[in-house]
This record gives sequence, structure tokens and C-alpha cells, in this order.
Amino acid sequence: MRLPVIAVLAAALAACSQPVTGADWQLDAAASHLDFVSIKAGDVAEGHSFTGLSGSVEAGGLAVLIIDLDTVETGIEIRNERMREHFFQTADFPQARVTTTLDLAALADLEVGERRPLALDAVLDLHGVSVNLEAEVMVTDIDGRNVLVESRGPVLLHTDDFGFADGLATLQELANLPSITPVAPVTFSLVFTRG
Repeated sequence: MRLPVIAVLAAALAACSQPVTGADWQLDAAASHLDFVSIKAGDVAEGHSFTGLSGSVEAGGLAVLIIDLDTVETGIEIRNERMREHFFQTADFPQARVTTTLDLAALADLEVGERRPLALDAVLDLHGVSVNLEAEVMVTDIDGRNVLVESRGPVLLHTDDFGFADGLATLQELANLPSITPVAPVTFSLVFTRG
């Protein structure tokens, strides 16, 4: 299950609706969320999330989203523990990071209340592996100071891309499941606030 760190890039781009000189943009973690779905036994889908998000967009265009993998929330504590220990291996890989460099002038004419679709490229660093990702997002200028970046559809992340095959097999064995699908749909809604 890969993390949709790509979301942060979108949020960063959205932040361009204000002049890029001066303060950076910071992720409003309380107003943001990042969710993923796991599918077990062929057709049983369950929603999960990460509660520890942080991120920023610098005046020069560098956008970063950091996901604290220890904050995975599946709704079942023993499953949270297994995800941390056996899948994400947070003792060795505590964070996932998404980065991109944005053309901050691209959204300079975005008006308050306006929504605009964008295609973003990003790099996701997870479990010691870096993978290039793409995401279609919708950017909304909420009030001239806050920008919302949402996924327009799920970003499909493949566990094999990050070397999670052994961890996935361990989770399947511990839960006595016939299968766990090695693809996780990820969605996100990120709010960035001008500093």
C-alpha cells in the first residue's frame, strides 16, 4: 500500500493564487486528510487513513508533503500495530515524503471560489524507494488565503513498487486471509494556508 504523497504537490500548486514573494504556504493538518483503501479476500474493501500530515510550499516552488507512517489508522488497534511493524516497518522507515517543484505563476489568476483541474508530477519516497507518480487534482481558492487541493479520482499505488511484497504476505498470514490485493486506491483533500 503506497502513500499518496502526491497530494501535497497539488496543494502547493494551488497556493499560487497569491504572490509568491514573502511567506511560504503551510499544510493545515487539521483540515486535511489522506485516505487509502485495502481489499482483502477478493472483495472486502476497508477504508484507512493517516492522521499525521505536514507539508509546505516554499516561495521558490518546492512543495513537500510528509506522512508520519506511525499514524496509520485502520479502525482496529492490532491491525494498526501490524501495519506499522510488518508492512511499513516504521522503526526503519518512519515517514513517506512527496516532493515536486512547482511553477507558482501557473495559478496566479485563480480567483476566490474558482476551481481548476491540474495534472501533477511528483516523487514519492517510501520504504527506501523513490517512485515517480502522476495525479489529477482539483485546486480551489477558498478565500484568498487558504487553498484546497483534492484528488479528482483515486491514485492507484502498487505495493510491489516499494518492496512491500514480504510485508503484505506477513499481514495476510497474521490475519489468516486468503488474499490481500497488492493495489491501494488513495484519495486526498489538502488545505494549504498562506503564512
